[in-house]
Amino acid sequence: MTFHVLSVCTGNVCRSPFAAQLLAARLAEAGIDAEVTSAGTHALVDSPMTPEAAAMSRRAGVDPDAHAGRQLTADLVQASDLILVAAREHRARVLQLVPRASRRTFTLREFARIADFVARARTVDPSFTFASDDPAARVEEIALSRGLAEPPATPQDDDVVDPYRRSPEVYAEAERLITVAVDGVARALAATASGGRGAA
Repeated sequence: MTFHVLSVCTGNVCRSPFAAQLLAARLAEAGIDAEVTSAGTHALVDSPMTPEAAAMSRRAGVDPDAHAGRQLTADLVQASDLILVAAREHRARVLQLVPRASRRTFTLREFARIADFVARARTVDPSFTFASDDPAARVEEIALSRGLAEPPATPQDDDVVDPYRRSPEVYAEAERLITVAVDGVARALAATASGGRGAA
């Protein structure tokens, strides 16, 4: 069964499409049947990615050219097994639309942080394990670990900075944060119940 991931930011022209494209590539490499799409809370509907964000995608080896900005809707949230947002403000908007989505909605960096905690806990305690290799079940188990993982030093550490109309340095920081977090998300979703990785 296809695993559906939704990536969300504000305009849907920088952070969320880059994260979606990169995560789709990583999950495909891991042999996971996934559809990764994106949307914006205040989307620039039908707009392409900014040139700077498109360059980020190309550097990562993914194609940005087919992207068109899309507005976040309740239907998109309801159809998703995992919603990864750029910042806490976007999570709040997702939950305004679909309050029941709280257990599957995370900031991108939050999910990666908790997934890293789970991976380290499994190394120390083999009984701390996933009940299933299904990615949707894994999301549920990571959600259950929210209160166990050490919180970030500051709440802002779970967010990705918004580079829209900002300097190349801010774009570079957003690119770095997204890339590191996406790699962590992909590792978590590709992990097997026995502690290894899924098919490559």
